[in-house]
Amino acid sequence: MTSRLFDTHTHFDVQDFDADRQALAMQAYQQGVHALVLIGFLQSRFADLRRTYQDMLDWQRQHPQGAVPTPFLAPGLHPLYIEQHQTQHLADLEQFLKSNDCVAIGEIGLDYFLPELKTTYSKQRQAEFFSAQLDLAKQYQKPVLLHIRRAHGDVLRILKQHKFTQGGIAHAFGGGAEEAKAFVKMGFKIGITGLITNPNAKKLQQVINHTTPQDWVIETDCPDMTPLCCQNSHERRTRNTPANLPYVLQALAEITKIAEQDLAQQLWQNSLACLNVKM
Repeated sequence: MTSRLFDTHTHFDVQDFDADRQALAMQAYQQGVHALVLIGFLQSRFADLRRTYQDMLDWQRQHPQGAVPTPFLAPGLHPLYIEQHQTQHLADLEQFLKSNDCVAIGEIGLDYFLPELKTTYSKQRQAEFFSAQLDLAKQYQKPVLLHIRRAHGDVLRILKQHKFTQGGIAHAFGGGAEEAKAFVKMGFKIGITGLITNPNAKKLQQVINHTTPQDWVIETDCPDMTPLCCQNSHERRTRNTPANLPYVLQALAEITKIAEQDLAQQLWQNSLACLNVKM
């Protein structure tokens, strides 16, 4: 594959990949994945996030031809784990931002999916941590990577309250077409995952139909959000990896009737632009 791909959302640092991370990174590069973002979600994971990042940079130096994707860091405190977050963790996040070359803060946002996350207390606490991290993003001039489940209206409201203009990515977008257009208007790209490979993902298809190729980025969210074709594959059914990103591109190209190479080039440029990186 000649086109370069950017996996804008991975959890490639988690222990699922400890046994064969380098081999999987090399496989991803061979599939055209030349860059990926390592996402933070818990303060206790920051050390592993940094270690994986450094390992990947070391592997790159060992292979002058670039045999593994270029890694980028995005630490954050995920709303799903709101009960584990402490106020001190916000200070730790800021210190991480100061000590490491980070392209974004994420993943952050609001999650009302589970019953325990829908209580008044949980919603208030999630909003407090989300707001505090938006303040950090403004202070350090970083885009944010948004995690949103059943909370798109509240996320938009808080972004507007903060007059947030740094943009970023609405990760694994699950909202409707009008919500997608609202995020795009605020400077965000729409993150498209392996869900697009499912013919029944009608809501996501509607989002694509009401936005433009300039508005999208693609991601694996590995080890989650496995493309449908990989779920049905005996060899890959148990795990999603960055090497599966081409399946997301292929499905998006088929739906939009855009030539795969042209779409890949647009998505690459979108990724660089929204994360403010040059390659």
